Amino acid sequence: MSLKAISPQTARELINQGAVLIDIRAADEHARERIAQARHVPMERMKDGLLSLDGASVVIFHCRSGNRTQFNAQALGACTACDAYMLEGGLDAWKKAGLHVLADASRPLALHRQVQIVAGLLIVLGAVLGVAVSPWFHALSGFVGAGLVFAGASGFCGLARVLMRMPWNRKVSTS
Repeated sequence: MSLKAISPQTARELINQGAVLIDIRAADEHARERIAQARHVPMERMKDGLLSLDGASVVIFHCRSGNRTQFNAQALGACTACDAYMLEGGLDAWKKAGLHVLADASRPLALHRQVQIVAGLLIVLGAVLGVAVSPWFHALSGFVGAGLVFAGASGFCGLARVLMRMPWNRKVSTS
C-alpha cells in the first residue's frame, strides 16, 4: 500500500478525529522536537512487521522534512492494515503551518547533524592547516572524507560512535 500525502491542516483534523500520528525519526531527533500527539516508532522498528495501533482506522507517518517518509512509503504502508497517510513536508511543514510542537532545546542536536558539523570542521581544518602549516595536514581532510565514504557504504560511522559517548549525548532518552 502506498501512502497518500496530506497537508498539516488535514492531518490535524484527522488526529482530532482519532487518527494515530507516528514519528519515524531517530530517538535523538524526537527528544529535541516533536509533535505532542505523535507516537515515536523509529523507522528501524518498522521492519518488525505490523504496528499495533489499538484499533485505529487511520495512521499518519511523519519525519522532519517528509523525505524519509516518502523514501520509505512502501515499507510504511505495509506496516499497517488501515488507511495510511504521510504528512507532506513533515515536522517542518507542521511548524510552518503554525501548529504546536514540543521543543526541548536542552537536548543535543541530532547525531547525524553533529557528525556533519564535526566532519565539516575537520575537513576545513585540514585544508587550512595544509595551506598554512604543512601539506601533510591535507591528509586529515582525506582521512575524514574516506571515513564519510566508508560510513555511507557500510552503514557504520566511527565518528557517530565517538560522538554518542560524549557527555552531552548521554542524557538522551525517548519520551
